[in-house]
Parts: sequence; C-alpha cells; structure tokens
Amino acid sequence: MTAHHPHPTEAPPSTPCASSHGGMGESVPHESAAAQVQGSARYVDDMPEAAGTLHAAPVLSPVAHGQLLGLDTAAALALPGVVAVLTAAHIPGDPVLAAFAHDEPILARDTVQHVGQVMALVVATDVNTARRAARLVKPDISPLPPVLHAREAHAQGLYVLPPVHVARGDADAALARAPHVLQGSFEVGGQEHFYLEGQIAYALPQEQGQWLVHSSTQHPGEIQHWVAHALGLSQADVRVECRRMGGGFGGKETQSGHLAVWAALAAHHTGRPVKMRLDRDDDFLITGKRHPISHDYTVGFDDQGRLCGLKLTQLLHCGFSADLSGPVADRAVFHSDNAYFLQDVAIASHRCKTHTQSHTAFRGFGGPQGVIAIETILGDVARHLGLDPLAVRLTNLYSDTPLTHPLPTVPAHAAHNPTPALRNTTHYGMVVEDNILLPLMAQLAVDCSYEKRKADIAQWNRSSPVIQRGLALTPVKFGISFTATLFNQAGALVHVYTDGSVLVNHGGTEMGQGLHTKVAQIVAHELGLPVAQVRVSSSDTARVPNASATAASSGTDLNGRAAQFAAQSVRANLAAFVAGLDGCGAGAVRFECDATGVGQVISPVRTRRFNEVVAAAYANRIQLWSDGFYRTPKIHYDKTTLTGRPFYYFAYGAACTEVAIDTLTGESRVLAVDILHDVGRSLNPAIDIGQIEGGFVQGMGWLTTEELVWEAPGAARQPGALLTRAPSTYKIPAAGDVPEHFRVRLWHEANREDNVGGSKAVGEPPFMLAISVWEALRDAVAHARTQAGKGGRVLLDAPATAERVLRALAD
Repeated sequence: MTAHHPHPTEAPPSTPCASSHGGMGESVPHESAAAQVQGSARYVDDMPEAAGTLHAAPVLSPVAHGQLLGLDTAAALALPGVVAVLTAAHIPGDPVLAAFAHDEPILARDTVQHVGQVMALVVATDVNTARRAARLVKPDISPLPPVLHAREAHAQGLYVLPPVHVARGDADAALARAPHVLQGSFEVGGQEHFYLEGQIAYALPQEQGQWLVHSSTQHPGEIQHWVAHALGLSQADVRVECRRMGGGFGGKETQSGHLAVWAALAAHHTGRPVKMRLDRDDDFLITGKRHPISHDYTVGFDDQGRLCGLKLTQLLHCGFSADLSGPVADRAVFHSDNAYFLQDVAIASHRCKTHTQSHTAFRGFGGPQGVIAIETILGDVARHLGLDPLAVRLTNLYSDTPLTHPLPTVPAHAAHNPTPALRNTTHYGMVVEDNILLPLMAQLAVDCSYEKRKADIAQWNRSSPVIQRGLALTPVKFGISFTATLFNQAGALVHVYTDGSVLVNHGGTEMGQGLHTKVAQIVAHELGLPVAQVRVSSSDTARVPNASATAASSGTDLNGRAAQFAAQSVRANLAAFVAGLDGCGAGAVRFECDATGVGQVISPVRTRRFNEVVAAAYANRIQLWSDGFYRTPKIHYDKTTLTGRPFYYFAYGAACTEVAIDTLTGESRVLAVDILHDVGRSLNPAIDIGQIEGGFVQGMGWLTTEELVWEAPGAARQPGALLTRAPSTYKIPAAGDVPEHFRVRLWHEANREDNVGGSKAVGEPPFMLAISVWEALRDAVAHARTQAGKGGRVLLDAPATAERVLRALAD
C-alpha cells in the first residue's frame, strides 16, 4: 500500500518554523500517538474513580411500540448493592431532552417507541450489579403496531419533521421532452458507528450545587446545556471536560448527551459520583445510526448521457424522534448533485418516523446518502446508452460553459429557483467558484491507467465465466461548513508561560482525527517554535464557552483559525515589545526556529531566544496570553427554502476502484484503489492521508458488509429488535479487506478561499470516495448479466452483501 503526493507540497506562508520541527505542512506524529501505544493515554473509563462512585445501567424496552403501564422494580431493588432505580418521575428539571425539536424524553414515560429505549436507570455500587439488576426490572407494556420502514411511514403520513422540496426549472417539462427517460428505486442502508470506545460519562457533584461531567463527546457545550436543562440548573453550574475520545464519527455529537444526562440524574439523586458506560450490545440497541434512505427517481437525458431533467424523492428513515434528521436530510438534498449540474430538477425530502433508534450524525452527515443517488442514476444512464460511465460523468460535470438550451418560462405559481446562465450553479443557488474536478479526474484517469484497465477487464470478463471484474472512477464535491450558520464560529486561548512553553485550549474535541496536533502546529508556526513546545489541553466548557460540535469536517477550519488569531495577538504583543527595545518597526521582527529547533525572535538589531523575550516581556508587564475568535465568512442560508451559500468552499476528490465478484456465491473483493484527493495545502500530510484511507475504508464497509437488520413486524421473536448488534453479526472491514494496491495522492493546489494555512477539510469528504466501490460492483454485475443475456440494468440495494449481489445477478 502506498500513499504519496503527486507534486511537492508548497511551503506554508509567513514565519515558518525550520523544517523538521513541526511547522504547518509537516507530517508531525499525532500528539497522543506515543501515549496511546504505551497505554498511558487516558479515556474516561481510565480515570481514577472518586471515593463513593456508583455505577448506572439502563433498563431497556423489549417492545418496539407500546403503552408503558408500569415498571416492577422490586426484584432489582432487592439485589445487594443496588442503591436506586430511577424513572422519569425522578427528573428534577425538564423530562424531555433539550434537543432542538424537544421531542425525545430523557426516560420513557407513557409510551415506548423502539426496542432498546431507556425506561429507567439502575444505580449500584459496581457496574456488574447495576447491569444484572437492570435485567430484573419487569415492564408492563401494552404493545402497539410498530412502523419499521420509511416507505410504510410515508404511506401513513408519519414524519418527525415536515417535508422539504427544492426545485429549479421545470422538471416535468424537461422530462417530457427528453430523448430518453429512466425510472428507478433503490434502498441504502444505515451504518453503526462502531467507535472503539463506547458511550460513557462520569458525573461528579461539586460544591455549591455545581457539577463536573467527564464525557466522551464531540460537543461538550451541548452536554453542558442538556445536563443543566435536565437538572433545572443554569449552564454556568455545569462544567464538561473531554480530553479525547476513542472514535466518534458523529455518533458522539448528540448521542453522548444521553449518557451524560443519565449519569448526572443518578448522581443528583444519590449525591454521589456516578459513572455510566454502555456495553457494546446496549450501545447498539440504544444509540442512533447513519440514516438509511429510500430513493425513487425519474431521469431524462440525451444521447450523450447529459441529464435534461430529474425528479428525486428521498425517504429518510429517521427513527422515533428528530434528533439531527433535519440537517442530515437537508445535506442529503444539497449533495444530491455531487459533482454534476442539474438543470431542471425537483427534489422531495421526507423525514419519516419509524419505531427504531433515533438516527443521528455520521461521517458525511447526509452527504453520502445524497451523493450515492446521483452516482447510481448516472451509472444507470450510462448502461442504458451503452456508454462508458466515466464519459457520462465527465459530460455532466459542473463547468463555466453556457447552457445549451435555455428553459421556458416557469409558471409564477411554481416555487422554483431561477435557472442560471452557466452550468456552474447548484440547485440551491450557490455558484461553484473553485471547481477543479475536470483536471483532477483527468489526472487520476491517467495515473491509474483507466482506459487500459477497462480494456483488460473486458478481456478478463470474456474469458472468465465465474469471476467477473468491474471498474469505476467516481468524484466527490463536498461542501464545508455547518449548514446551520450559527455554528460556524469558534474560540481559542493561547497562554505563553514565562519559560517559553505554550498551552492552547480551543473548543474542538479530539477523537483520533488529529485536531489537537494540527492546532499545535498552527500555533507553533505563528510563534516560530518547535511543535514540541506547544501543548493542547482538554476541551473544557469552563475555558471556551458555547463551542460548536467538532463536526461537519470543520474542526481545524474553525478552531485552528481561532487559535491562529490568538497566537498572532500574543506574537504582536511580543513584536511590539522587541521593537521598542531595538528601535525598529514591529513588522521587522520575525519569529523563527533555528536549525536546532530553538525558537528565536529576530529584529534588524539582534537575535534573542524566544524564552528570553518572554521572560523580559513578563517583567515589563506585557500580556502573554490572548483569546482568538473566528466566524466563517461569506456564508448565508435560508433554511425554509434551502437556498443560499451554505458552504464556505468545496473539497474535491476522485477514486478509481477495481473489484471482483464471484457469480456463484455473490461474494466480492476490492482489488485495487487509486485516490487523488484535494486537501488544499496540507497542514499535516500524514494525518490527512490517514483520514483519506480511513474514510474510504469506512465508506467501503457501509456499501458492502455493514448491514443493519431489524426483526420484521409479526416475527415470532422480538419485532423491531436490532438483530445485528455485535461483531459476530455486524461486519466492519478488517485489515484483510484492504487491497494491497491502495494508492493515495494529494492534489497540489492550495485552497482558493482564505482558510487556515491554505488547507481544506479532510474528515468527511473521503468517505464518499468509496462510492466508487459501489459503482464498480454494479459494473461487474452488469458485465455478468450482459454475458448471460439478461441485459445490463442492475437492480441492487446497499450494502451490496453477497446475498444482494447474487439476487442482482439473477433478477
């Protein structure tokens, strides 16, 4: 497996630390890597427990939908070591979580709405006793019919939020005049986060009615809000801290809030510290997943495969409450174009209520569900016309060329967005200003020998009756920013101590993605120091208030920029001090590392060590700390019409994947992957490449092996129960699933927008590169069907398990 750059990375601008000392653009090891390898990096469950700590365990509903008539807790309370059993009646504040839709109870009250909904908490002196006692609580539930699929919910008019419609031009008229029209439907499954560290929180009562909560969370500020709301306190009375998570992937954006509230509720009732950690089975049953989605489409196109009109209906499986389904569904709508201009389009998005876990954020946040729709449609169009799918994709790319046939006037009553003059504006009205897809895809096609491999695969398939191969090259265009504009802000603190060491605190959280490492590099770069001289401390609501979630791939964009501004403020104070000493302008003072990695402050008069300047500045009462604040510029968004500029910029990439399928069993294997991805000017190439590789493999799992199965209504066992809730039944990719040929290269161009260090976000966009695996599998199935005389149309749902591939070959 290889990973490298196609071109040398450009040096970062202004006052760089000398090479090899960890400035921006260098592959510095992750700040916790050594500690993690040694086992000394602490997670919440590793923290020494305070004296008197109790443990909580959840009492789960065995029924998907029903009236909760009562709970028999006698057997649980009789178990030695059990301290209390808590129900909704014990909640001192609002019994409903402080989520934006205000539709999810902290503990079930009158009804239960999914198998695994938490009805009560058992608090005991040790975790095993708490879990045993939880199983002794007997609920009295009168079952009601559950709704377990979005299509059923849609037919019954069951939604967690109102539907949203986005349109441009006149899709019906365009379809009526299109030379070719196709219709199709397909299902895309959800995905379990499967973070290595499960959900956990540790709530500790403090003096004067205050609270400290240690939480494995992507959003400490929301934990603070939720706990305060549940306990009837002000937010200033609750402090939340997170040093690191053992993975998150979106599953600890809102879902971690439940654990924190439950632990705090138990601690409030008992007056003692309470830890709550879910075991893996319960984590599966309680927490939400990536939203499954059902797509229905009608598409019109010409002889070259250029789209003329599209009607797309998206049915999101939301679960029993809204959670983050609104913005997830919105982003699915936004990314239903992926890289392609949609001239006449109508998209209907329905947020359907089902009696399952309430689905939530997951890497890509609805983007993958939108992107897979248009990529599947273009694959179907290409096979219908007998064209190379890559050629059809290139034909439909965004470009600055004029429209070839202007649209007729849209009736005044139609609430459609206006049609642009050029093929460079999205269906929600944002101009694509930084489009690099055509040269990027062309470069990848050359680098991976696409044409030759396509010919070789065709030859292989003609001579191989059992093993058929497929190839696909697909792009990604992913918008970077929170679609909720208010979240696009961040704060940071930079403290320089009198010995010259630096401590940084910011509102982002570290979940293994390298955020703290990049922030340390940014601050070191600004102060001209080796990165080893900069330490990043735990995320803490008592230091940076009102911080947004570390999500939407914007952690470095927001928090790195805020930390950069804070460091620049400290640097300006020191430069002004030195300028006063040496009689020069502050702009003539430079901060750099020397060849040995020692920070220096250089004026036209003399050179001083950084720590000497800091000590002298302190003696002269110069401020050696500062805060920094950043708000993303240019963005605006009307959430009622889903129009505007919701994203600061787009991140781009493309992947070419080759697969093989066994036509006798349906089994498949990824044989080769080539990726060319745009991260702007990389702040840390090693970390960025790791994110690309990990995102791709996680996406590959979503589309191949990771299947969520709920027991069907009317089943003899437990209708609505999640059956795939352990590694024995839920299969994430393993090392053996990664092909030997796995090449990752970084595009050489800096971000055209003014982002920190010229970089681009990297957390989520690579996930959608794995849609090339999906399209390559469909290509292989099409080859096999064509050779069998069944035609090239492929009817396949995701994930493409062996059973589904076999059915697609036979249907």
